[in-house]
Amino acid sequence: MALGKDEPSRLAPLLSSLSRSGPRGRAVTGFSVLAFRQKQLSAPGDGLHGRQRAIATCAVLLNVCMANLDTAIANTALPTIARDLNTTEAQSIWIVGAYQLAMVASLLPAAALGEIVGLRRISMGGLVLFTLASLVCGLAPSLEWLVAGRVVQGVSAAGILGTGVAMMRFIYPHALLGRGMGLNALVVGLSFAAGPSVASAVLSLTSWHWLFLMKVPLGLIGIVMGLYALPPTIRSARRFDGWAAALCALFLATTVFALNTAAQGASWGTVATNATIAITSLAVLLKRQANRPAPILVIDLLRKPIFALSSVASFFTMITQALAFVSLPFLFQLLGYTQVETGFLITPWPALLAFSAPLAGHLSDRIPAGLLGGVGLAVLSLGMLLLAAMPPEPDALDVAWRMAVCGAGFGFFQSPNMRTMITSVPPERSGGAGGMSSVIGNLGQACGVAIVAALFNLFGAHGAVIALWLGAAFALLGSGASFVRLRYRPAMGLEPLKTLQDRASS
Repeated sequence: MALGKDEPSRLAPLLSSLSRSGPRGRAVTGFSVLAFRQKQLSAPGDGLHGRQRAIATCAVLLNVCMANLDTAIANTALPTIARDLNTTEAQSIWIVGAYQLAMVASLLPAAALGEIVGLRRISMGGLVLFTLASLVCGLAPSLEWLVAGRVVQGVSAAGILGTGVAMMRFIYPHALLGRGMGLNALVVGLSFAAGPSVASAVLSLTSWHWLFLMKVPLGLIGIVMGLYALPPTIRSARRFDGWAAALCALFLATTVFALNTAAQGASWGTVATNATIAITSLAVLLKRQANRPAPILVIDLLRKPIFALSSVASFFTMITQALAFVSLPFLFQLLGYTQVETGFLITPWPALLAFSAPLAGHLSDRIPAGLLGGVGLAVLSLGMLLLAAMPPEPDALDVAWRMAVCGAGFGFFQSPNMRTMITSVPPERSGGAGGMSSVIGNLGQACGVAIVAALFNLFGAHGAVIALWLGAAFALLGSGASFVRLRYRPAMGLEPLKTLQDRASS
């Protein structure tokens, strides 16, 4: 059924009434406690306006910032936490590992559930759970309690990150969506960069518990803003496949765990066991979801050339970033820089990312993402080559301007690519596209870490420089994939609603 010019306003009340009964007339009970102020579903591509858009954007970005900040903060505080809880450094690694594994495993299931019950319900439900889990972590009396809280934080962070990018599609009009994606990339970059500094500042003033407790008031603010301003989203009428979700979670968790254990020098038997479980669960999942219109592991979206090429480019880009961020601290310390100086030397990358990502997002509303991303990754590849070819004893300025080149190139790729991934799919599949974007980022980073570990094992300290050369190659491959997208006309992903029954609002 095609929508005429005046149809959206007449259909919105009916869509809203359908949303209250849920897909196929079933009552939505699990999330009924989340009473949202915004009831009317806008026509695809219209987005929000004025004050409501500003508040909704702040709600999403605050939540995304907290979820991303959490990893960097915990990494910095591990030695302090381990000492306070009288545990070993090896055991304390689970404070970070439990969070990462739970988050990666839950991303696609959370995104799939969001497409069914509504993206904002999963986002806000995740934030409520994240806030409660932060309280548990802040009051944890032992390592076991802290790790349990981190698992819950990881699952809830998946609800936030798996829907955050997709929510932007319903907050911003299509003509301004690139700006929203630019802001999202800006916040993600700054939260990762600011994590160590925030953790150091908090630890200098008080105990590590406040690294988690400070998120409780921030979470409450995010909940209030989200309930006030987040818009309803188009929903699918399909049922949630719990078995497929479990298989998908098992596949992603064991894949990342296998990569992490390989990077940490575990026995080949341990790595092979986890890899076997991952491959087996993937095979069973693909068989179970064969010929289904909207699988949790978004095979249907990967059949779209632009989405597939964007995913490949993103995967190579995240490998490049991981190769740089893991190898450079070792290289800088070999060059005689202290840990504090190393932190400052890395800063130009996120600083230029913060500048270029919003600019690239703004340009992506008018210039093809294939061109912006291709040029950006070519610049990133050049920056990696410049870092690999540094003089034997570089001064701080020699390092800083090379890092700035990398950050500028990365930023020019990231926000246009996210915009393309989201808009190349139908509106009701935005959750799956956003979830896949996050999964690809995590898998790329895990692969990059494993590669650096392998290079150190093979070549010793010289492995850091080899990692930079490889990073330049991966960025160049990503640039090629991005340029190939110019052969395909980007789908706007704004096709009319097929039936009121199949696509109601949340």
